[in-house]
Amino acid sequence: MILADKIITLRKKNGWSQEELAEKLNVTRQSVSKWEGAQSVPDLNKILLMSRIFEVSTDFLLKDELEEQNSGVQELEGHQAGASEESIPVRKVSMEEARAFLDIKERTAGMTALAVVLCIVSPMCLIFLAAAQETGKILISENAAAGAGVVVLLLFIASAVAMFIFCDMKAKRYEYLNKMKIETEYGVTGMVNDRKQQYQDTYTRCNIIGTCCCILAVMPLFAALIFTEDDFIMSLAVCVLLLIVSVGVYFFVHAGVHWESMEKLLQEGDYTVDNKRGETAFEPFSGAYWLIVTAAYLAYSFYTNGWGISWAIWPVAGVLFAAVKIIFKAVVRGKRGKE
Repeated sequence: MILADKIITLRKKNGWSQEELAEKLNVTRQSVSKWEGAQSVPDLNKILLMSRIFEVSTDFLLKDELEEQNSGVQELEGHQAGASEESIPVRKVSMEEARAFLDIKERTAGMTALAVVLCIVSPMCLIFLAAAQETGKILISENAAAGAGVVVLLLFIASAVAMFIFCDMKAKRYEYLNKMKIETEYGVTGMVNDRKQQYQDTYTRCNIIGTCCCILAVMPLFAALIFTEDDFIMSLAVCVLLLIVSVGVYFFVHAGVHWESMEKLLQEGDYTVDNKRGETAFEPFSGAYWLIVTAAYLAYSFYTNGWGISWAIWPVAGVLFAAVKIIFKAVVRGKRGKE
């Protein structure tokens, strides 16, 4: 297989037109056309750039003879040569599978975001009733206020869990996208890239709104501190804080589900092949971590009857989880580098 044929094959495999490849290489479409027609040969710098873009070696591009059952085919399909490289399963993804996956994620994004919102606002009723009972705003016993608040909290959590399970089951058959290396059929990469470009502005806008909401969420609490010392007003301010945060998180999650579904198919961001290896290794720790957090939350809440404040363990646990995950991946990458 000559260089011209390899450029054509790799370009079509990625779903790019001659214009798109020319733009990535910073040349004209006519240059790409001449390369593919074997009328001219790209210079060494362009060959090096093509090897990075196509994720193949320069040897593969420059070598005229190719043993189809050996390393050439593996490189063409995106494998990196080398006996020391850690193996990872490969799965072929058709255009129909890619479209179906994106459609499912688009339909369930709102429900996933709403489930997260329910988790965030679940303590609001408990906080409100506890404060109202303590300040005499409502004439019920402390146990009744706590009991009613906990019932509402559990109903919200149960509803959220049901939504999470529903969304997870909808996308269950595409779980391999999180763990396996994928090879997409002709046209899939181009289709996903088009969708990603179209969604870019919406994704940016949602992240801006979410960030602003999370930053401004503390304003009601500071306003209450400035103008009053009433415990009931302070509790209401905390409820408003949770509500505003939940709105911001809704935008984050809704947009993030769309964006991540496209990154999974493109194997970009957190879903590169190396990150998938790290994710697979991290899974056992992840499950144990959240089981321990849940046990600590329930033990503390029941032992102290502090349901009004024990909810704070979840945002703290979330931040710590993200930090631990980053450290874990850095350690794994460091070990691979030494190997």
